Amino acid sequence: MRDFAKGLRMFGQGLGILLRSPRLLLIGALPAVLTTLLLLGGLVALAYSIDDLAAWATPFADSWSAGWQATIRVTVGVAVFAAALAIGMIGFSALTLAVGGPFYEHIAEKVEDDLGGVPGAVDLPWWRLLGMGLRDGLLLVLRSLLFTIPLLLAGFIPVVGQTVVPVLLALVTAWFLALELIAVPFYRRGMDLKQRAVLLRKRRALALGLGLPASLLCAIPLAAIIVMPVAFVGGVLVARETLAESA
Repeated sequence: MRDFAKGLRMFGQGLGILLRSPRLLLIGALPAVLTTLLLLGGLVALAYSIDDLAAWATPFADSWSAGWQATIRVTVGVAVFAAALAIGMIGFSALTLAVGGPFYEHIAEKVEDDLGGVPGAVDLPWWRLLGMGLRDGLLLVLRSLLFTIPLLLAGFIPVVGQTVVPVLLALVTAWFLALELIAVPFYRRGMDLKQRAVLLRKRRALALGLGLPASLLCAIPLAAIIVMPVAFVGGVLVARETLAESA
């Protein structure tokens, strides 16, 4: 619990740092604006068609009584939307951080300079940072599907599907989001996705303390525009904490 609380504090410290530097907040918000609009558009379209989708996925319930039919289809609809939200959150962060790579690298540099700098930092061109971000983001989305698809199926289980499954989805989303949020500080040190995943597993509670509030707040419409740069700065702090322990 101590590491989880520390992750929460680092998320809060990210907000404090950006409030003291509104220019950095604005820079970090720009990439999130575009991806937020894209994500909201997709979720609105899904919500509009969720009834038809749930009916299509449960043809076996056509002959059931109205009460049981409504129950199973509402359950399926909730599970599908929750899974789409989880996958969308991970994909959203990957796309935001990839497209906004040069912006976030600038923020990371400023924050880390204030904290003592990065000796021998790797200076990556924007196109390489974009490519690495998109590649790693795609890998994380695909890996997240290994968890979200079984959880989606578990959503059909009465009671468990409406209680345990949403909690597990939130934790899965938080973990993969944290891996995204700490990416740039690791890139600046010449370290790849595999290396940061290995190190972060040793501080899993710290990662969840950062990723959980970020993922939950990003589920609020338009909040991600502010939450993403705040969470990214928190990710810089988490990355430095994780790297310092491994040094």
